[in-house]
Amino acid sequence: MRIEIPGYKTMDLKYLILDYNGTIAKDGIIPESVKERLKKLSGIYEIYVLTADTHGTARKICEGLPLKIQTFPGNAAAEEKRKIIEQLGGKRCIAVGNGRNDLPMCRIAELSVGIIEAEGAYGRLIANVDICTRSIEEALDVLAMPKRMVATLRG
Repeated sequence: MRIEIPGYKTMDLKYLILDYNGTIAKDGIIPESVKERLKKLSGIYEIYVLTADTHGTARKICEGLPLKIQTFPGNAAAEEKRKIIEQLGGKRCIAVGNGRNDLPMCRIAELSVGIIEAEGAYGRLIANVDICTRSIEEALDVLAMPKRMVATLRG
């Protein structure tokens, strides 16, 4: 998707990179409202879920959703997420997260979105993202309706 932000930049975005727990899932479960939005966005972006998988449920819960999932249950989630964004090409990526291990990927993605959901958000992440929303539903709606992005980011 090509998005022109007056007074800011033009972005050619292809990949939507999502954290799992605290971002698209609460306590390891993805709400139906989020699943529906992911299905719609899969027609616009190639979707990846990158997760430390705190609850160990991510693969099972994501079955049947139009996305690719990669788990990093050890201590290297932040580094692995960053590497994947680099491999895909940061200039083509949107990174969405809430945690400390999301900060490196958000720093190199062309567009980054911080989520403040029930699990909270890492303060330094929020200070380093392009857009911050109160919920994953709001974040996904911003990505589905580019005029919202323009209104937030324009010069």
